[in-house]
Amino acid sequence: MSHTLGIRQVQKQKTRQALLDAALALLEDQSLSSLGLREVTRAVGVAPTAFYRHFRSIADLGVVLVEEALGSLHPMIRRTVSSADDSGERIARAIELIADHVDAYPAHVRFIARERHGGVQPVREAIREQLSRFGQEVRDELAQDPESAGWDDDDLLMLANLYVDQMLITASLFLEAQESSEEERERVTQVAQRQMRLISIGRRHWLD
Repeated sequence: MSHTLGIRQVQKQKTRQALLDAALALLEDQSLSSLGLREVTRAVGVAPTAFYRHFRSIADLGVVLVEEALGSLHPMIRRTVSSADDSGERIARAIELIADHVDAYPAHVRFIARERHGGVQPVREAIREQLSRFGQEVRDELAQDPESAGWDDDDLLMLANLYVDQMLITASLFLEAQESSEEERERVTQVAQRQMRLISIGRRHWLD
């Protein structure tokens, strides 16, 4: 009996992931607010009623996609920011980490970029909550740096959010450059490095 239940659980998980993957693929060319439940289930090959065994609604599926897209990024974000001082080599490494992530997960990056200000409120709120967590984690990382001596908590959080916003902007630019020439990708890299360096220089002189 337990073996049968185990097989069913595995199959249920496979179907759930298939629905997520199908939705993400369909969202390449449309927003979540226009995505239909039947469209997703048809792509997977299951009955529409089967959708409700896994998600309450398309919005609920979208919230899970947010977790899938952003939930695993916390270590990378902290690692990127811990490298984001005014050292050209470290900034270059931070930009490289972002570019590598975009190359590996373009559909997730596109989904977050589109839905951050999209029409599905629970998804917007889920993205905002994840980004807020990023900001708090980056603030804690920055607070350990001797260069942050004398900074108050609000200013550290402001700086952290600047870094997080810059990473999102950079990721979106790399996404747009995927279909362009290598020269355009290099241009994005150079601009991103200069912008990150500008933030770092401002940080160094904030208490002057």
